[in-house]
Amino acid sequence: MFPVRPNEPEYARLKDPVSLEKNRYGQSIETVPEGHELRGQSLRINGDAAVGPNPNRYKQHGFFFNADNCIACHACEAACSEKNDNPAHIAFRSVGFVEGGVYPNTQRLNISMACNHCDNPVCLKGCPTRAYTKFAEYGAVLQDPDICFGCGYCTWVCPYNAPQLDPVKGQVSKCNMCVDRLEVGLKPACVSACLGKALDFGVIENIPEGRSQAKTAIPGFPTPDITHPNVRFQQTRVTQRDMVRVDSTPLKYHKDDGEGAFRPQLDPKYGFKRHWNLGKLLGSHENAHIAFTLSVQAVMGAFVMLLLPGFAALNTLATLIVMLALMSFGLFKLNMHLGKPHRFYRGFNNWRLSPVSREIAGVSLFFVGLAGTAFFTLFPGFPFADLLKPAAMLAGMLGIVFGGYYMYKLYRIKARPFWDHWQTGSSFAGTGLALGGLLLGLTGLAQGALTSEQATLLGALMALGFALESLGLFFHARDMKARGDEGAASHYEQTTRYGHAYGLRNTLLALSGVLALVIALLGAASPVAFALLGLMALAAAILGRALFYVLVIPTTLPGAFFWRNKGFVEHAREVGLAEMPQLGVVPDSH
Repeated sequence: MFPVRPNEPEYARLKDPVSLEKNRYGQSIETVPEGHELRGQSLRINGDAAVGPNPNRYKQHGFFFNADNCIACHACEAACSEKNDNPAHIAFRSVGFVEGGVYPNTQRLNISMACNHCDNPVCLKGCPTRAYTKFAEYGAVLQDPDICFGCGYCTWVCPYNAPQLDPVKGQVSKCNMCVDRLEVGLKPACVSACLGKALDFGVIENIPEGRSQAKTAIPGFPTPDITHPNVRFQQTRVTQRDMVRVDSTPLKYHKDDGEGAFRPQLDPKYGFKRHWNLGKLLGSHENAHIAFTLSVQAVMGAFVMLLLPGFAALNTLATLIVMLALMSFGLFKLNMHLGKPHRFYRGFNNWRLSPVSREIAGVSLFFVGLAGTAFFTLFPGFPFADLLKPAAMLAGMLGIVFGGYYMYKLYRIKARPFWDHWQTGSSFAGTGLALGGLLLGLTGLAQGALTSEQATLLGALMALGFALESLGLFFHARDMKARGDEGAASHYEQTTRYGHAYGLRNTLLALSGVLALVIALLGAASPVAFALLGLMALAAAILGRALFYVLVIPTTLPGAFFWRNKGFVEHAREVGLAEMPQLGVVPDSH
């Protein structure tokens, strides 16, 4: 186990003689009751079968941060990274800050933060591979990088940016609460290294000696309501009413005089000039998700339409093969997006909790149903084909319902307000109707099988899809502006940094809806009309989905000028500073 030095200083030792029974959220601080089978088990640290002598081994522990004392020396970061042998671009603990006031009455508030080992760990519930475990020992939320396949979903759902996706290794890792040190009665390395006694650690709700507060939030800290994090704060100094982030995120924190708490608020620090930024928009790390969601939703929409009586003539082997190829393309792009693509099968491991696992299961069921439908169409004489083909089609429909729902559900993330809106669902459904109808129309025209009546019905369905997406976008923009938080900041970037691209998407979406309506009214089974509609609708869909992924601003902690600053990361990659590993920026994302 972790060797304790004979001259270990007292401030590095755990000392919690008593503790409360419940925390402020009503959760028991005792992680497992006396006599439970989990008690007495070894953590097998470095293969050692011994059990640590810590008397509070089965109590929830947490960090205490005194913002009054933090001087942003970054000793906690250095100690953490040294102990965990982290490369420069990965830090389990980081220090950011917010500033307020005007000269000479200025103020800076530093915030040191790592994993908060929450009562409701959304990373554990979201991870499809079951790489996370909430341990009875100390209440630590631990993660196994060897099990992780690098999807990064835990980095989406965590409000505190605790899990770190390493683009070099293609896996996530995070703070492990230094359980090896806790087992022998020592505080975590970051706490022991703190110069100003700003960091402390112990059984949660125990206020350290010489401290007077145990708040659940301070300016810049995301709402604790999402996960009930096990961290407490002291911040007694009077702050300015507005505390501003110095990173590139257009946010500040405004004091609500009624509640006395600080709330995130839009800070339009870059003005209101519109830009294109198509390179950044279409060169996103999430391009694989764009390809996957658009292709799968289009194929799902087309599959549903094929079951309608008016489209029986389009339900041909050629159409099914095109759909199967497009579906395979989307799945391939998504799988290759993983940090460890060869471990894709681990995505089924957590179907009981993870919406990602459920989406994977549902989409896989749909793919099997689609493939089965194509197979029995190709081989109608196969034994029991008359029974197996309807069964395959039923499996496909069940896959659409289950997979489609969780494809939407996995984006309803409290830590990402721009996504946490019903418009996400209307966009996905609208895409299925619009691109699904377009796919059937183009394949029908290629086979010379599209009739005027079918063109009318397809045009109506596509027009409905475009209308549904447009309606959702209207309410989404209205609601995001009204929120005033990270959602408003995302919408601000949408109308400024990507303002011209946003306007182009909206124009193309409107024109596509008009043309689809014309096709419906005229019954125009015209290759020219469908080709033009295809170009506009596909361009609008790609731009819209790229905006969806690029614009989202999570409820994370503020960064510094260089560290945890998206603007600096982009600048470093553009000018070549990313080639200097000490800056903590990798040249290219994986």
